Amino acid sequence: MTPRHVELASAKRLGGPACGLLLPLLLAGCGGGEGLSSSAGSAASAPAPAGISRDALVGRWGIASFHTDKDRKRTEAEARGQCKQPYVISNGPNDGVMMHVADDPKPYELRLKAGGGKTYVGFEAPAGDPQDREILSHSKSMLVMRFVDPDASRRYGTFIYSRCG
Repeated sequence: MTPRHVELASAKRLGGPACGLLLPLLLAGCGGGEGLSSSAGSAASAPAPAGISRDALVGRWGIASFHTDKDRKRTEAEARGQCKQPYVISNGPNDGVMMHVADDPKPYELRLKAGGGKTYVGFEAPAGDPQDREILSHSKSMLVMRFVDPDASRRYGTFIYSRCG
């Protein structure tokens, strides 16, 4: 069963206290943690990707999303503006990163995974699982991710994470 998702919008469009309430959900995956193993030795786990480490994800980020490529540059600027209320990605206890999932204020440990030449972050499951987010690009200052699940991707768009100073 796929959980419902909170509709996302940039803080610039939302304004006010709603921004602070939605910010922890912006990195939402497509599901909660029910029935998902978090053990490091799970047979379902995918190999860690080469070229990106969890340290590349850890930090303080401004976040915004876009649905069409023509909005990307504006969204990058909006993400940088979100550093006044940064989203924090921290190290998890078992070599993952702590992030929120959809509709749940509790952070979960998610893992970097590789499969089919792509890099993902998600629960302990094969790479490319519908609950994963695909990392489209990364640099020291920016991450670009989108949900694997087509419905979630259509609703949430593509996320820009801008590293805060």
